[in-house]
Amino acid sequence: LTKGLGAGANPEIGRRAAEEDREHIRETLDGADMAFITAGMGGGTGTGAAPVIASVAKELGILTVAVVTKPFEFEGRKRKEQAEIGLQSLRGCVDTLITIPNQRLLQVVDRSTSLRDAFGVADNVLRQAVQGISDLITTPGLINLDFADMQTIMSGMGLAVMGTGIGQGEKRAVEAAHQAIASPLLEESSINGARSVLVNITGGLDISLHEIHDAVAIVRESAHEDANIIFGAVIEGGLSEELRVTVIATGFQAPETVEVPLRTRQAAPVMASNGAPPSIGDDIAEYEPREAMSDDEEMMSLIDKGDRRLDIPAFMRRWKHR
Repeated sequence: LTKGLGAGANPEIGRRAAEEDREHIRETLDGADMAFITAGMGGGTGTGAAPVIASVAKELGILTVAVVTKPFEFEGRKRKEQAEIGLQSLRGCVDTLITIPNQRLLQVVDRSTSLRDAFGVADNVLRQAVQGISDLITTPGLINLDFADMQTIMSGMGLAVMGTGIGQGEKRAVEAAHQAIASPLLEESSINGARSVLVNITGGLDISLHEIHDAVAIVRESAHEDANIIFGAVIEGGLSEELRVTVIATGFQAPETVEVPLRTRQAAPVMASNGAPPSIGDDIAEYEPREAMSDDEEMMSLIDKGDRRLDIPAFMRRWKHR
């Protein structure tokens, strides 16, 4: 369809191109236990093809994690809308979704940072997310985490936060934990309210039980009070002074929409200054106070004015000329 070229910023072209190769995608994914999908949302290929790839993975029963970026604000409304539509499609197909808004780069890099280096920061977050998750499964630990733990935390959980922190010195565990639970580049920049959390702590031979306690306690305090927390510990001989904490948090509940019942009340009748209701069709705003009249005088006044908006019965007309 695209003859080896891009999708021309058209998500529909990207989707059709992926659908065209759906069987090839299936063959590539077949047999995998876990799949990572990384894409830039808002353009054509990532926005259109990522949901197709994710849907194939879902059909195969593969635990699927998407780590995607959202466009800068200066890229315009259309690209932003395309990104949101693509994300909506992606949410329905992946187990876990981690989003990185490119706009956040402007908050974490200074004005002297080159374009290449700025994008390198975003790419590094993508890499850390994928590598951090895969390392948890493949690296054996003293307190081991395996694929089953990953499934518990990530399967069907929707939006996720993944962060890594590195600490040194006497308070290294506390420092690393705080870094891990608050990544400024992630759309959900904290783990507040998370109901499922995986914590992995990596240190040298000198890592202590108290350091593990301190790190996990900080994570627990930030998560939901009933959160399911699974933790692991890895000892790496090469780490003598550093301590690394990796956190994956899921199970964020979307804000509840509270429906406020409409209050119905009877409208107060609009009364003229004489206590009588205004005549049908009269413009209330132009009403001018006048002397009080009896009911008969009121009716005769309307008739005398030749008011054609009232349907006056014949007996009233006869009564006028008596």
